[in-house]
Amino acid sequence: MHIAAAAFAFAPALAIGSFLNVVAARLPMQRSIVQPRSACQSCQTELRWQDNIPIVSYLALGGRCRTCGEHFSVRYPLVELTTALLVAACFLRYGLSGQAIVGAFFVSVLVVLSAIDIEHLILPDKIVLPSFVIVLVANIAFFPDRTLEWVIAALGASLFLFLALLAYPRGMGMGDVKLALLLGAALGWTVAVGMLIGMIAAVGFGALMMMQHGLDARKKAIPFGPFLAFGAIVAYFAGDAILNAYTGTF
Repeated sequence: MHIAAAAFAFAPALAIGSFLNVVAARLPMQRSIVQPRSACQSCQTELRWQDNIPIVSYLALGGRCRTCGEHFSVRYPLVELTTALLVAACFLRYGLSGQAIVGAFFVSVLVVLSAIDIEHLILPDKIVLPSFVIVLVANIAFFPDRTLEWVIAALGASLFLFLALLAYPRGMGMGDVKLALLLGAALGWTVAVGMLIGMIAAVGFGALMMMQHGLDARKKAIPFGPFLAFGAIVAYFAGDAILNAYTGTF
């Protein structure tokens, strides 16, 4: 365990989560993620610096705009806290290492993609494809002996979802197929664990929707990306143990 490294990473990761909120809010709308400064989406008043501190400002303001009193989405603190916890977990496991940095980047990307997919039902190529290249190149650089694993896992996971898309077009989109490239490049062989967990979670959620809304649930669009992201995070931290436990039963 690398507790000091995790503690050191937590605060910067909160700031990263704050930036991811900006990306999630602006990129799908084709707006700049650099300018202008963050503002209330209701009254357009620019936020003061003290109202833009991750999590702290949200709690201090009761989740409302200081000027107009409009509620801010709970997504903001959730993205910030989730990012910080996952990034810290990467450094807790791997210490101050290149592997931890790649992992921190990977989980951060999954957080912002999930936030966008939940709200807009898209997984932007501008995030997915560059992230895939970055993770693949980084993993090959750090673990050159596993190059074939990263490449085959990425292509295999993507091909699997592409075939699923052809079989059931309503179940997912090409964004999910491209996301699988990133998952395979980051997880290697354990991508199978991540995708299985993601699919089970999606089926479970779909069953709950059916119980609540009946057949009308089939008309509701459900983003698949967050479920894949959830499975990938489980696989990233526990995939080897799960895979070994499974293969050890035979």
